[in-house]
Amino acid sequence: MTGRRFPGITATSWLSCALFVFTATAVFAVGPDLDQLQESRQKGIEFLSISQGSDGSWTSPHAPGITGLVAHSLMQSGLTADDEVVALALKHLESHIKPDGGIYDVDSTHRNYETSIALLAFDSANTDGRYDERIAEAVKFLKKLQWDDEETGSTTHTSFGGAGYGRHQRPDLSNTTFFVEALKTAGVADDDPAMKNALIFISRCQNLESEHNTTEFAAKVNDGGFYYTPAAGGSSQAGTTPDGGLRSYASMTYAGLKSMIYAGVAQDDERVQAARNWIRDFYTLEENPGMGQQGLFYYYHTFAKTLAVLNVNEFEEADSTRHDWRKELAEHLFSIQKENGSWVNPTDRWYEGDPNLVTGYSLMALKYCEPTSN
Repeated sequence: MTGRRFPGITATSWLSCALFVFTATAVFAVGPDLDQLQESRQKGIEFLSISQGSDGSWTSPHAPGITGLVAHSLMQSGLTADDEVVALALKHLESHIKPDGGIYDVDSTHRNYETSIALLAFDSANTDGRYDERIAEAVKFLKKLQWDDEETGSTTHTSFGGAGYGRHQRPDLSNTTFFVEALKTAGVADDDPAMKNALIFISRCQNLESEHNTTEFAAKVNDGGFYYTPAAGGSSQAGTTPDGGLRSYASMTYAGLKSMIYAGVAQDDERVQAARNWIRDFYTLEENPGMGQQGLFYYYHTFAKTLAVLNVNEFEEADSTRHDWRKELAEHLFSIQKENGSWVNPTDRWYEGDPNLVTGYSLMALKYCEPTSN
């Protein structure tokens, strides 16, 4: 860690002033108190500015995925690519760029994750086109990682269209979600073959028997939610039913739903409607439904981004209870923020015991909680 003075005050103060001017003429119908939001963000930014390593990384110089996610979250929170903290992080990410176009640690088995997340960070910094070439090369690299006919031999294979970890040798929905997010961010059209193939895999991760999912798992749960992967025998982090069904859980359901929208699926499509019905049945901020406290902050940022993508201002549960989800999520995050400005998950799975990663997730979630008119 370094002991640098917080260097982002100018950029952040500018953002606060801009938002103040805007609120002078606008009345927000949904979302949290703007002053509280800004105070919480500021504390998170200050924590991350102090916890950054002298080489520009967070947590480890061999974890560009965490550094990319944190840098992206800081720019979503109002800092610019020229801010000292962000500029140092971007320089560190640049050191991980490989000749094949990927952005990953040399010994990494997380090349899809790391490249996808680094692409998001470079895109956030790309207001002047400085990273156009890097982003284009990263897209080419990611497309090469995607499972296609070369790996599967057929579009009917349960791995077809997905992206995954290197060591597992099979794709999963979480990796594929970041893959689709990166391609969408880079401007790849939803009719691009990579997006269309990803949609095939994503549809097979949904517990919904349809023409899009004829896997052995489709009808066993059939609740419209999503699970981790149908590949290599199938797996759900939420476990299985007695007959071998793969249980749905919230973080993957929001991720799958968002990815379907990115891949061009219409809101009235049966897959989207079934997923929306699932999340209406399981609205909560107390846990990641199906997983309890595991993956909670991954869930929060995916929850927020998905509802924003769906253009939902007030979320209506199955029993017709209505929620100002922006206000509820933001105030929940305010209430569990640590005194030092960080967030952390006491249930340390999937690296959520790391306050750098979890603070990045939280700032990303707060980006989509900004107050808005209804």
